Amino acid sequence: MRRVIALNYKKGVCTLFSTFLLCIFLSACQHSDEGDRNSRPQPEQTKYNQEAENENLDDQLRLAGGSEKNVRQPRPVSNNKLQKEYSNIVVLRGALTENEVALTFDDGPDIRFTPQVLDVLAKHDVKATFFLLGSRAKAHREIVKRIQDEGHAIGNHTYWHPNLSEEDLGRLHWELMETEQVIADITGFKPRLFRSPYGALNEEIVKMLGEEGNTVIGWNVDSLDWKQPGAEIISDNVLSNVGFGSIILMHDGGDWTLDLSGTAQALDEIISKLKEDGTKFVTVPELIGVPEAK
Repeated sequence: MRRVIALNYKKGVCTLFSTFLLCIFLSACQHSDEGDRNSRPQPEQTKYNQEAENENLDDQLRLAGGSEKNVRQPRPVSNNKLQKEYSNIVVLRGALTENEVALTFDDGPDIRFTPQVLDVLAKHDVKATFFLLGSRAKAHREIVKRIQDEGHAIGNHTYWHPNLSEEDLGRLHWELMETEQVIADITGFKPRLFRSPYGALNEEIVKMLGEEGNTVIGWNVDSLDWKQPGAEIISDNVLSNVGFGSIILMHDGGDWTLDLSGTAQALDEIISKLKEDGTKFVTVPELIGVPEAK
């Protein structure tokens, strides 16, 4: 009897010791795995997500690629070639057969200038298209809702406004998807229309956007309001270049140093003058015959 008890005791001790060794082994493996994960290069998207989580007012007022005045040329001539090669993806204007034009506004929503633009559009009962930055849409949901509620179309203009021609396709994918989701959370749909910051495009960017189901929208009339020339010159820039099917570029936001008060003032005259000539104002989806949502 004593022998049986002794044997059982030894077995119990061995079992406890084996369990203890197993726990030490598993714990070591877990720490090893965590060490391996921490030592691996993290994907670039992690950096962009951290930027989005830490965004503040200063971030919303910055353009990641810099001010339009310092980066962009007035007319993205190279985009004409891309439009010819990828006519099913890239659009710079509508049909030449109808006296219709589309007003478009970039870099908003901006709490200072977007309401001014919306007030002028409402005054004339005109619908336009707004290409929104995801960071600003997230910060000013109520303005996005007003844009939608008043019948305007909405497009994607990236999250942080980087110069995509200087970034890798991973950055483009993150900017595209993050902004899509922000807009979808507010409006209920993911926008099909995409406009690249500064109009900066290349073949790789166009191909990827096409694969993602986007239509890339450029312009053929630049108001040059991003140069802050004053309302009279902004108005003249548009009225002297507009024609059937024109897509007109204007801004309701920009770098924090940009004063766009002249844009809303010029918009009032632009709409009045063109209406006198029988011009019809439509949204970009109406102008080119594509759905607003994916």
